[in-house]
Amino acid sequence: MLSSVVAKRLVTGLCQAAWRPAVTGLVPPRGYRGDSPDDTRGDLIEIPLPPWDERPGESTDIKKRRLLYESRKRGMLENCILLSLFAKRYLNTMNEKQLYQYDRLINEPSNDWDIYYWATEAQPTPDVYQGEIMDMLKEFTKNRNQEQRLDAPSLEYLEKEGQ
Repeated sequence: MLSSVVAKRLVTGLCQAAWRPAVTGLVPPRGYRGDSPDDTRGDLIEIPLPPWDERPGESTDIKKRRLLYESRKRGMLENCILLSLFAKRYLNTMNEKQLYQYDRLINEPSNDWDIYYWATEAQPTPDVYQGEIMDMLKEFTKNRNQEQRLDAPSLEYLEKEGQ
């Protein structure tokens, strides 16, 4: 025989389960902010970012170091991993024109998601960013060698290159 406590819990659970479908029909479904067709998006705040400026007096070595840092410190993890691995592979082989394109690509757009969508070809790349570096990034993003890309690379490889 069941104890009275166990029987009470069993009956209570069955009664609650029987009422759930009726109750859930009365409650409107929950959605994410912005799902509503009449949402004016008035609660969104645009934070103005300073415009990107080329640094004409910067040495190539300093520029590469800055770009390596900026490739690793992104606003979203996906770009941190993608751009830091891309920089590890290609940054030291880039010429001045390519460094300029890469600098502009990672620093001028105000939204990191744009860079991610362009690199993964989920959205078309604006003409101003389309070029040799974007083509290299798109190809790198395809990961044809199926490398495991779960984290940004450690910086130990820099010490080996310096020796």
